[in-house]
Amino acid sequence: MTSLDEATPAGLPVVTTAQARAADRRTIELGTPGLELMERAGRGIAAEILGPLRARAARGVVVVAGRGNNGGDGFVVARLLAAAGFRVEAWLLGPRERVTGDARANLDRWLASGGRVEELGEAQGPAALAARLRSAGVVVDAVFGTGLNAEIRGPAARVIEAIALARRPSREMAGSGSSPVVLSVDLPSGLDGDTGEPWGTAVSADVTVTLGGTKLGLLLPAARAHVGRLVEVDIGLAPEALAAIEPLARAATLEMARALLPARPVSGHKGSHGHVVVVAGSDGKAGAAALAGRAAIRGGSGLVTIATPAAVRDLVAGLLPEAMTEAWPAAGVDFGPLLDGRDAVVCGPGLGREAAAASVARRLASAVALPLVLDADGLNAFAGEPEALRSAPAARVLTPHPGEMARLAGVSVADVQADRLGAARAMAGRSGAVVVLKGAGTVVAHPDGRACVNTTGGAVLGTGGTGDVLAGLVGALLAQGVEAFSAARLGVFLHGLAGDRVAGRIGDAGLLASELADEIPLARRALLAHSGGERCGAREALL
Repeated sequence: MTSLDEATPAGLPVVTTAQARAADRRTIELGTPGLELMERAGRGIAAEILGPLRARAARGVVVVAGRGNNGGDGFVVARLLAAAGFRVEAWLLGPRERVTGDARANLDRWLASGGRVEELGEAQGPAALAARLRSAGVVVDAVFGTGLNAEIRGPAARVIEAIALARRPSREMAGSGSSPVVLSVDLPSGLDGDTGEPWGTAVSADVTVTLGGTKLGLLLPAARAHVGRLVEVDIGLAPEALAAIEPLARAATLEMARALLPARPVSGHKGSHGHVVVVAGSDGKAGAAALAGRAAIRGGSGLVTIATPAAVRDLVAGLLPEAMTEAWPAAGVDFGPLLDGRDAVVCGPGLGREAAAASVARRLASAVALPLVLDADGLNAFAGEPEALRSAPAARVLTPHPGEMARLAGVSVADVQADRLGAARAMAGRSGAVVVLKGAGTVVAHPDGRACVNTTGGAVLGTGGTGDVLAGLVGALLAQGVEAFSAARLGVFLHGLAGDRVAGRIGDAGLLASELADEIPLARRALLAHSGGERCGAREALL
């Protein structure tokens, strides 16, 4: 299992299903038998069950296997868990005579070890399986993997429905523990590993153990309801096979985030931790300016000044007394005195769309020789012409949600969401800026083509003001000397982790953006204290 202490600070490789299969195939060609790769996969999956899921597994484990390699992995898991003293049942989709290759070898090993297999077909089947699953502690979904390329019908669809029915009580009975934990092997069965979309229907897992690289589809919005906690198992693919693959992106990890945290020397003081200027707010939107400033303070900035229209300056000061406030310079007046001696700028939260506000955003983002985060109405000032940012004299970080990205790029929101990774990369190339495309599976893209898909955060972040918090947090990291791509990746990770931590207390709705900002230091502390683990993300490890 991949320890996040062993993962590089860049994060784990994100690959297509074709790349994963090619690396697997090349490893076998170079001398590692497919049976050995299957054994390693089974050991990694069994370790997850024997670790975090051990108490549930004590109630019994049911392995639901398909006829391909995913099923073979499942039979390895069944054999290893039975050898460890657990009560294990195996159910096979279809007749055993149709299981071939390495999967057949592991089916035979399971039978030779004293195991039994129940065959699922038109007559014997899903109803009996559903009844059995309800009393299990862990269900191992090893039905379909990356080879699926057609809509699921017939017995296979009914098997997936049986797994869903067994799991459903956990949704209705508020964590009573009466329903099994569903663990999917490599992919939740029925899920497309590249798009995250179901092939008609798909398992909704509590845990997905992905093998030989994190599949892109597992990180996309469409898959969020199916993946659950994501775990990566290293099956020992040959270095030569991995070197031949150019990962699509990287998945954020605990180790990546921890490595990017700026140091806090014991001898530090407010003047040595960076000074952020937040240019934000307007009539009716003073709260956005205060939230961005609050997040900048919570993100570790030593000093924060909020520059806002004179009409709302006193209101902003009352909302956040810890920040200094200034009125915007009058039209045509240079921002130099306001920015002199400062370290980073955040521009846009609650700025408004009036011509004067747009002019402020354009002047700052185009000309200021400080790293700058451009958010919200600051982004709208560059709608359709992001190329105007290419000549900026210092690093720029753009933080659009899909609607703002669509306006920036001159396309539809549907176009953006259809290829979030591609949209973020294209905008980074056009603007010369680091781009943070917000949403489920936030993408951070660098102008040179590098990209990172975030693995923290969830539905609780879907409320007003959380974007202002992210802008302020990234600004604080820039002010502390973190370079732009690193500040964006770390900021997004911490922002999502803070949301996960609050959601663990209040559920997935009702978050106040100010609560999110106030959780940032606690998320940072948890990140520093965590000594490593097996998870691709951080939903449980740091809560």
